[in-house]
Parts: sequence; structure tokens; C-alpha cells
Amino acid sequence: MNNLDNFVKKLRNSGLRPTKQRIKICEVLFTPEKTFHFTISDLVKKIQSKAEKKISLATVYNTVRAFVNKSYLKEISINSKESYFDTNITAHHHFYDEDKNELIDINNNEVESFKIKKNIPGKKINSVEVLCRISEK
Repeated sequence: MNNLDNFVKKLRNSGLRPTKQRIKICEVLFTPEKTFHFTISDLVKKIQSKAEKKISLATVYNTVRAFVNKSYLKEISINSKESYFDTNITAHHHFYDEDKNELIDINNNEVESFKIKKNIPGKKINSVEVLCRISEK
């Protein structure tokens, strides 16, 4: 399956029509050789630098939201007003550099296991992902 077929499949699985703008969003999100973190405004800038036509903020937002809902992307909430998105959907940890507004991956082998003593009846822990806020000393 080539990239275009893969993008169309992701879009349709997410309940979205595969328009030229949405395929351009897929190219930016799912073609890079390594995973990356982004905000919606970061993604809009990146897409518009590679697109011939302008893509609306609403189209980008709705496409990203649909991809998060289908687990093609992961959302990392920094605070109540700010979220980053991650193309690496595996369970892993992050540093958040408050000085640079940057998210940095921490691999699971770089963190010792956690012991969580609280139990919620009828629920199980699927994953533990830690966000460590860092800044200059």
C-alpha cells in the first residue's frame, strides 16, 4: 500500500472525506522519518509552507481531532489551554521545557517503574505516562 492509499484509509477510518487539504495534512503528519510533537498552530505553519493553497485552521483542527479520536495521534495536555500532539502513539514519557515550549521524549527504558497504590474498582491501568516540567535553573 502506498502513502496516498494509506492516507485515504486513515481519513476514511476517521470519518473524514479525503480532500486535497486533508491529504496534505497526512503528508506532513505521517511521512516524516521520525516522530514529532506539534501544536495546532505549529502544524498550520508547517502545512502552509508546503502547500500551494491555504488550509483553514478549522480543517487542520478537525482533522487532528479525528486522528486523536482514532488513536493515529496522541494528545498531551500541558495545561487547560494548551495541548501538544505526538505522532508517536506508543506509551512513553515527556519532558516539557517551559522556557522553549518544547516537548522532549523520554524512552520507557530511561524511567524506572512506578508503584501506584490506589485502585479504582472495575478499572485497570492501561498505561502510565509522565510529563516532567523543566526550566533553566
